[in-house]
Amino acid sequence: MTSVIKTYGKFFLSVLFFGAMLSTSRSQSKYGPNDTITVQAIVYQGDTIPYKELSGVWIYGKMTDAQREAYKKWTRLRNAVYVTYPYAKKAGAVFNDINIHLASITDRGKRKEYLKTREKDLRREFTKPLMELSIYQGRILMKLIARETGNTCYQIIDEYKGSFSAGFWQTVAWVFGTSLKQTYDSKGEDAQIELIVLEVKRMYGI
Repeated sequence: MTSVIKTYGKFFLSVLFFGAMLSTSRSQSKYGPNDTITVQAIVYQGDTIPYKELSGVWIYGKMTDAQREAYKKWTRLRNAVYVTYPYAKKAGAVFNDINIHLASITDRGKRKEYLKTREKDLRREFTKPLMELSIYQGRILMKLIARETGNTCYQIIDEYKGSFSAGFWQTVAWVFGTSLKQTYDSKGEDAQIELIVLEVKRMYGI
């Protein structure tokens, strides 16, 4: 007798529960009682039940020491490119503009005077921000200038200031563990830099 009461009690509670759910859903739904809502479904063990795919979830495993070190280097490189690429882009535009103007100036004295004027402009615009760069960022900047101009920093200084000045600054760069003669190889050793540059260009349209 007790088991029968429990069975009917559970059945009664189930009816109340589903009745309440149905009443709530009908009161909140914009569909009428005779509307049909099409949903995806699957057949599971003979029953047809509604089916919906949940959004994907990324699960990351714990990095190894080697992976952590590689990520650290990548983050440092990415930061350096983000900081220095705008300077390289602007410097490249300036040097290309200088070359265009020099092509039309044949007089040696006028060429020297023109270069001196442009050098003052460059110093005024770039000296302060460039002095705040780290040695590592400076190295990346020289790479990027080579990318934008097609010439190493040594070649640029040699062209505009003479071989003595270029040699002097190359020595200074060597003391700080870098070189003015750094080239740029987007397909080889500088492939990672190139990927980051393309990322910057996509994000900021520069």
